[in-house]
Amino acid sequence: MKKAKKLEELTWEDVEREEEGIIIIPVGSVEQHGRHLPLGTDSMVAIAIAEEASARTGVPVAPPLWYGWSPHHMVLPGTVNIRPEVLEELLYDIIASLSEHGFKHFVVVNGHRVVNIPWIQLAAYRAKEDLNVNVYIFDPAFASKELKLGRMGHAEEIETSQMMVIRPDLVRKDKIVDSLIKEEFLYHVDPSDPRDTLCYLPSRERMEELAKESGGVNGTPSKSSLELGRKYHEHVVSRLVELIEHIKGVR
Repeated sequence: MKKAKKLEELTWEDVEREEEGIIIIPVGSVEQHGRHLPLGTDSMVAIAIAEEASARTGVPVAPPLWYGWSPHHMVLPGTVNIRPEVLEELLYDIIASLSEHGFKHFVVVNGHRVVNIPWIQLAAYRAKEDLNVNVYIFDPAFASKELKLGRMGHAEEIETSQMMVIRPDLVRKDKIVDSLIKEEFLYHVDPSDPRDTLCYLPSRERMEELAKESGGVNGTPSKSSLELGRKYHEHVVSRLVELIEHIKGVR
């Protein structure tokens, strides 16, 4: 299989020879993912999806943005939260820089689900207006809806299964514990849920209570498997490849 074309491994002459003007940018987070998954899970899955799509399409992939907006997970150690305006400005500046070097089509792979999306959208809109570029936001959670895997939680069977595929060495199976957090009336951040909204976030005190109850998990990671991970991962990579090939055809 071909290798991913990583921007940081290219020379300036390699970039100058790029003719398609398309580049992938993975965006994730560093936040708690229970006792059994690493803090970098969201970024790792975005990177893996982006790099596999790069290998299949020949489109370069930029270094990842490891940090995202994670105030709701600050109650557990290791989480790194950046202000949303910082995420927006950083992504905008990356797009602005690369647009000067001939890239006109940017595919942002978001591994941090709906929490990062508003700020990515703002950066994308500004870039489109200011720089005359196209920005496509690829969110695996939305791209996998047709699999009908059900409600998505946090550090649950889908995330755990995907990590079993891409970084099995970092999955601590002996630490897996199920925890289904009771839904809040206004708090739904699951793209498969028709009530999905970001209009309300629990207080820090409530998040501390939830963390003590769940250990940072919302779902049933005990149901995770390599089979599920391969099915999910291949599906979202294939969907990203489809998007990139579409961009190639219409650019």
